[in-house]
Amino acid sequence: MNKNDLISKVATDTDLSKTDATQVIEATLDCIADALKGGDEVRLVGFGTFSVAHRAASVGRNPRTGEKINIPASKNPKFKAGKALKDAVN
Repeated sequence: MNKNDLISKVATDTDLSKTDATQVIEATLDCIADALKGGDEVRLVGFGTFSVAHRAASVGRNPRTGEKINIPASKNPKFKAGKALKDAVN
């Protein structure tokens, strides 16, 4: 399922127009992204938790030349599924 499929499904299930469903989905995703940018986590009980994982700086190697490369520290979004979602999938 891609974003357009999700929008169509939400529109059908809620009797909203596709335009309104698009606005709802976009606003939801924007709110989640803004919370993560601010360092917060987003907990949707029964669905899961969105959070930010911090990766420390490290030294890697270029596989072609063997040269050492400094890999800078970074922040990566992560998602942990909740119990209800896990149960629904299994």
